[in-house]
Amino acid sequence: MKSVIVLVGIVLLSLCVAGSSTANARGHLYVFQYENVLGTSLELKVAALSEAQSEKAEQAALAEIDREAHILSSWDPRSEFSNWFRTKDRPVRVSPELFEVFSLFDKWREMTGGALDPSAETITRVWKRAAAEKRLPTQSELDAAVVSVRRVHWTLDPVNQTATHTSDAPLALNSFVKSYIAGRAADAALNASGAQGLVINIGGDLIVRGDWQEPIDVSDPKSDAENGAPIAHLIVRDRAVATSGDYRRGVEIEGRHYSHIVDPRTGMPADQIISSTVIAQSPAITGALATAFSVLTPEESARVAASVPGVEYLLVKKDGERIVSAGWSSYEATPAPRMAMRTPAATYKMVSSQSGGAKWDPKYELTVSIELSLIEGYRIHRPYVAVWIEDENHAPVRTISVWFGKYKYLNELRAWSRDESTRSTSEDTHILNSVSSATRPPGKYTFQWDGKDDAGNPVKAGKYNVMIEAAREHGSYQLLHQEMDFNGSPKQFQFPGGIEIASATIDYHKIVQ
Repeated sequence: MKSVIVLVGIVLLSLCVAGSSTANARGHLYVFQYENVLGTSLELKVAALSEAQSEKAEQAALAEIDREAHILSSWDPRSEFSNWFRTKDRPVRVSPELFEVFSLFDKWREMTGGALDPSAETITRVWKRAAAEKRLPTQSELDAAVVSVRRVHWTLDPVNQTATHTSDAPLALNSFVKSYIAGRAADAALNASGAQGLVINIGGDLIVRGDWQEPIDVSDPKSDAENGAPIAHLIVRDRAVATSGDYRRGVEIEGRHYSHIVDPRTGMPADQIISSTVIAQSPAITGALATAFSVLTPEESARVAASVPGVEYLLVKKDGERIVSAGWSSYEATPAPRMAMRTPAATYKMVSSQSGGAKWDPKYELTVSIELSLIEGYRIHRPYVAVWIEDENHAPVRTISVWFGKYKYLNELRAWSRDESTRSTSEDTHILNSVSSATRPPGKYTFQWDGKDDAGNPVKAGKYNVMIEAAREHGSYQLLHQEMDFNGSPKQFQFPGGIEIASATIDYHKIVQ
């Protein structure tokens, strides 16, 4: 058990080395993970002198997120925005935060030529309604929605700080508001705690603040797996990073996926840019431009970016072509290799996985999908989770993912950490990675196994055990395991739900090219 803790300590140490050397000479890295935060997940990393200081930062960040959501949420009927929305044609004095967000929407609506608009929700509803009826929207429905979008939805009086609601179009303060809230939460956490640095990641939108630099992976829009190979590795200090894309949300109509990102100018879902990542000092700028750049042409995006100092971006087109801004490369870095110790037994295991018998068919992969148990409307701590593969004799072959907060409690994952020998981890094992990606629904995660062991060697075809474990600190526990024969014949298994994992599916299938 001690050696397992040593391994995780080394992983954490490597993360700290990638961060600020001066900060980590004095402090430690603390990690807090939640589900059901602003409709997605939250990961908070705090570089602090003590656990008490990190918890102070955590509480300040959560309190600010709650405060801002109560002002800006489009989905909470009791929020300030929702109360304002129910008014019509009369000036209403609003909070500084709501007034600022309204002003920013006006700014970005003009700068992007209408590609960013709070009334895009009008078009989104047309597509959702049509999908529910298993049909495409009619042109007349789309034309009517676009006419509604083009109206003036509010007027602002900066002297009296009032906003007058002037249209009946559905409005949703999406696009950059998640990043805006994350930035204000980061500032509140640093100011309240005196922590050295922190990272807030809300659903793939990240803020890095203080005396800290963070390695960040940018998700591949063509792979929904948490442990999929990223399309870029970044090193970021005192910046915000946001990614928008069509690959996690949208509607299915007649077997075709349509993005949730729509072009307010045409009523059509955006489909030429499948991922856009923006780096800037301001969180609101990253969120706004990541959404707008998913709608605009690359040439239009370049013109907008040139008008905003300090903005860098990466666009991925539908055909896979990458387009980067002139200064993007200044943030890219080769990822530092994860450090791991291997015992002779582990080395023997890796050698034996290569010897004799037919190898894993490279045309196949295993997908592991899990959905955590959530309580609707309530923020909850994410449990510690491990996903790994064992051979027929229950010897570890591949650790796919390990999530944890305080590594001193990692042994709560008692099945994953039961071996006295040190476990190995491969380069793509998902351990505390900071990842910028399109926003996912809360609690839903997907992982892939390519049939290789932790050393990157193909395993033999045959029977293996797929293991999924979830635990809370001195609390509830759940272990799922299923033997599968990986012999080139597709198969799928659905686990029954439990206290921590509501559902899980393992799917051995041919890779779709």
